[in-house]
Amino acid sequence: MIDIKTILNILPHRYPFILVDRILELDPGKHIVGIKNVTINEPFFPGHFPGFPIMPGVLIIEAMAQTWGICVFALHPKDAESKNLFFSGIDNARFRKPVVPGDQLRLSLDLIKHRGILWKFRGIATVGEDLVAEAELLASVIDKDSSPKVIGGINYSETE
Repeated sequence: MIDIKTILNILPHRYPFILVDRILELDPGKHIVGIKNVTINEPFFPGHFPGFPIMPGVLIIEAMAQTWGICVFALHPKDAESKNLFFSGIDNARFRKPVVPGDQLRLSLDLIKHRGILWKFRGIATVGEDLVAEAELLASVIDKDSSPKVIGGINYSETE
């Protein structure tokens, strides 16, 4: 099990944008299961939606991507110091049920394909036995000194 202190040593994200609280299972570069405890104190709940707080779907997807970042950097721990993992794409995202304060979001991700700097993985998010979201995601591992100008193989500095 990986606790929040170790997660903060791996990922660059900080409050209010760190969306992984604990890792339960890890097979570096292949499979990971993480937990996000959803509390009423989340900064997005007052506006999404007043009187009926629901975790935004895009943040569930971001939680998946952050969890996968831990899986990638566990394979190459020194990369966490010199590289960033950027979310590069999403396919087949589906949101099945709302995630509300008090829920424990379980994020399970598996490698589909890895080539060069690109990682394609499938994520499912559950609360208890209920599937709440699923998606196929693409992420790129980029040197910090070139970030964020090159993402997904596209050099954005040339498009300016």
